Amino acid sequence: MKKVFLAAVAGMFALTSCVKVEFNENNGSGGGTSTDDPNVTKILTGTYDRSITLAKGTYTLKGYVYVNNGAVVTIAPGSIIKSDITEKGALIVERGSRLIADGSPTEPIIFTSGKASGQRQPGDWGGIILLGKATTNRPTSPAPIIEGGVNRPYGGTEAEDNSGILRYVRIEFAGIAAEPGSEINGLTLGGVGSKTIIENVQVSYGNDDAYEFFGGTVNCKNLVAFATADDDFDFDFGYTGKIQFAVSLRDKFADTDAANGIEADNDGSGTAATPFTRPVLSNFTFIGPYDTTGSAATHNYSNRWRRAVRFAVHNSILLGHRKGGFSIESAATWNAFYTDNNSSFKNNIIAVYANPVLADSSASRAFTGAKYGANPLSSSDRSAMIAETVAAMRTKVEGEGNTILAKREDVMLTSPFMLNAPNFIPASGSPALSGASFTGLDAYFSATTYRGAFGTTNWLTGWASFTPQTNNY
Repeated sequence: MKKVFLAAVAGMFALTSCVKVEFNENNGSGGGTSTDDPNVTKILTGTYDRSITLAKGTYTLKGYVYVNNGAVVTIAPGSIIKSDITEKGALIVERGSRLIADGSPTEPIIFTSGKASGQRQPGDWGGIILLGKATTNRPTSPAPIIEGGVNRPYGGTEAEDNSGILRYVRIEFAGIAAEPGSEINGLTLGGVGSKTIIENVQVSYGNDDAYEFFGGTVNCKNLVAFATADDDFDFDFGYTGKIQFAVSLRDKFADTDAANGIEADNDGSGTAATPFTRPVLSNFTFIGPYDTTGSAATHNYSNRWRRAVRFAVHNSILLGHRKGGFSIESAATWNAFYTDNNSSFKNNIIAVYANPVLADSSASRAFTGAKYGANPLSSSDRSAMIAETVAAMRTKVEGEGNTILAKREDVMLTSPFMLNAPNFIPASGSPALSGASFTGLDAYFSATTYRGAFGTTNWLTGWASFTPQTNNY
């Protein structure tokens, strides 16, 4: 149902008027189909418990907008969804409902700030939250509540749950904080299932994480994280999906929460709750800021695996991060990788600013045992213990098809650090053009000869943008 307001522009007898269409009655009866009339201001607000279809056009997202009761929101290719400036928007698709945002290479769907070109900033609005019924490692009764102040549950027992389609979509300047430590990310996925399609999505200038996966089984391809304040990809609470072809490029801009290409935990306390968080990743390109001074000092690692998490990272490039490349923290994470082979890191390239591999004191203690005595350790013993562990870790890494290079330039990507027009294609002679192996990966992954997100074809062409501040919408 539509609610139509007529507003006279120049008094009672005005010759022209503007029609504002709100696709919601704010009483649980939202639904309908939009209009293409260019004189219509189209506002999305409140709660939708019946399906709506938005024709190609420009819409305003006003406040937290919820989709529930099995409703489906379908957005036409080429549409632009801007947030209201005063009542910052967020789109929350609840369990059992779906978002169909299926753009195209020539007509992506853009979610962005409502501010004018040149005025947009990270945190201008909330972001997109998809909540599904797939498995997590949290109790199912009561179900966990997603972070970000939206107070909605997620997760369940349906591994093949379907939350819709996000394809050829850009999400820009999102990431408002509802409260300290509880932010909305560019794209938040809570218990999202494997029947959901997420492909060719770019998150730019998010004020928190670009993508955060809270459990779930959803698989993804062709993801872009650009100029994120916090982590580019964050995995928690039993996420067990697969992702292939993804690139992250960091600006100097960062928050104070130790930003990483990947940050991953089994849960916040590092328990052995099952299913273990274990993303399976191939053909990623993680790129840190080229300038590592000033505000970029809070940029941390390419990969930060901690708190009992498990992982598989294959055929990827870790390039240019300030503090390190492949980092393992916690005894359980170390044992899963080094001792039990429940985690794998194979056929990757590491060329970072410092510390290609790292291990913290907990991981080091798991490796060295009681060799260095009881806690507390002297600073010299602690340094020696970590150094011994890192040496063993490097030996294992280099023995499993990984390449550690001395300089960032040795990877020979065309122009990976150019913020407004990066080119991630490997140049002729680049070690990234060979060395991939798909042994141990299943049929979801398309076999390539190259490592990293790109070979000789640029799959960003036509739909992605690295100039969101100045684009005219």
